[in-house]
Amino acid sequence: MDGPDTGTNSYLIRPNYQHKFKAGVVKECIREILREQLSGVQYDPEDVPTRTQALSENIKNKLKEMGFDRYKMVVQVVIGEQRGQGVKMAARCLWDADTDSYAQDIYMNDSLFCVAAAFGSYYY
Repeated sequence: MDGPDTGTNSYLIRPNYQHKFKAGVVKECIREILREQLSGVQYDPEDVPTRTQALSENIKNKLKEMGFDRYKMVVQVVIGEQRGQGVKMAARCLWDADTDSYAQDIYMNDSLFCVAAAFGSYYY
């Protein structure tokens, strides 16, 4: 045999347990970031685009630090004015139910509501 023998398999089709996307852990991460960054914030339509982008980036960066190896992360954040209205949101994904998952959390105060969702898709 001419090639080097690394002894490792680089073609993993399933994540190791410690690297698997854990929805409960991700939900707590989202909750913590939303509370830290939205506590006492008043709704301002001029500020919403910047704030949603910053929250998305912060959540995504925190998830990367958590070690979900070989996962592609998608984070969606929606902020709206709190007027007592009902809001319905839905997502539909085509993925591998054994490896892929999502987590979401909602933050509300007297002025605004925020829904943040993180989707983790395992990259084979």
